[in-house]
Amino acid sequence: VQLVESGGGLVQAGGSLGLSCAGSGSTFVLMGWYRQAPGKQRELVASITTGGGNTNYADSVKGRFTISGDNAKNTVYLQMNSLKPEDTAVYYCNARRKVIFGYYDYWGQGTQVTVSS
Repeated sequence: VQLVESGGGLVQAGGSLGLSCAGSGSTFVLMGWYRQAPGKQRELVASITTGGGNTNYADSVKGRFTISGDNAKNTVYLQMNSLKPEDTAVYYCNARRKVIFGYYDYWGQGTQVTVSS
């Protein structure tokens, strides 16, 4: 299983960035994005179920970020608008696969998002 992330980079506060993550080697029941800022724990940003397209967002990004998916491409996208300096972090793609006794999580390599003030 492989998750290949793209996007990210440097943007000024108020700007926009998009991330994408293409999965291969398996099918997933859930895909999403987490982030980790220096000195902080990794936290969920947004997730989407591949079956029903149900989404879940961290309160801090609601109304600014939009997650979407393309099941045919096994790809998840994160559109980030109205970015704030506190959004600066390494963003990790996550994909969850159903296994016999539960679920297994896969992770991308991470992509840096930096928002300057």
